[in-house]
Amino acid sequence: MAAGAPEGEPPPSGVLERGLLVLSCFTEERPRLHLRDFAAITGLDKATLLRMLGTLAAHGYVRRGEDGRYAPGSAPLRLAALYHATTDFPARMMPVLEAVAERTGESAAFYAREGEDRVCLLRANAPRALRRQVETGERLPLRAGGAAAHVLLAHTGGETPFAAEVLSRGHLSTAAQRDPELASVALPVFEGDGRFIGALVVSGPVSRQTEAGFARAREIAAGLLHGQGFSVSPRHAPSSSRDSGDARGPARRAGAA
Repeated sequence: MAAGAPEGEPPPSGVLERGLLVLSCFTEERPRLHLRDFAAITGLDKATLLRMLGTLAAHGYVRRGEDGRYAPGSAPLRLAALYHATTDFPARMMPVLEAVAERTGESAAFYAREGEDRVCLLRANAPRALRRQVETGERLPLRAGGAAAHVLLAHTGGETPFAAEVLSRGHLSTAAQRDPELASVALPVFEGDGRFIGALVVSGPVSRQTEAGFARAREIAAGLLHGQGFSVSPRHAPSSSRDSGDARGPARRAGAA
């Protein structure tokens, strides 16, 4: 999980940053937390956390249960509703991700770059019991690698050893870098006007991934993206021209997912 203070780094000193750090502690796996849990995750002392949680509770961002545990409040729902009301992006991208997940049997997600992180904006989980899951809204450091990270860096002027390959081939598949059990293939996503907006990634356990499977996932994703007015090329090239090279699967790039 990427929530909480980055490993090996002290917690932030700014009040607003600390408040956001506290909110980022909640995940689908840990939707309710004790004060001691916040302390362990953030590195902040309990007195500071009590004050911050009290303020967040007063404004509806967290709520305290009878058992003393804290859970997310209702205030973020208003912001989520405003986000969806001010962009048609989720309505266009989610059908793509859901169809990709259904047709490939693996999870599909859309990531955008924010500073030195990649943020999972939307996700459709694989229809399987065995899957690797990153939650919507979760931030992952770009330096941790993975196919999506390299695609984002290559198209936003960042440093990545795979920049030339990403820009020439139009995709990247990696295995076992960010997560030793995960393999993924990522495609750049452009708006109809050629503006780069992020990366679509299809991922799953290394044991299930093959070169042929990645090639099929790229073909499926590219076609669905075009159907929603997106493109996998700033020049609006057909996906077939981007997929003509040999596909590199997990076995060809061990140590790079």
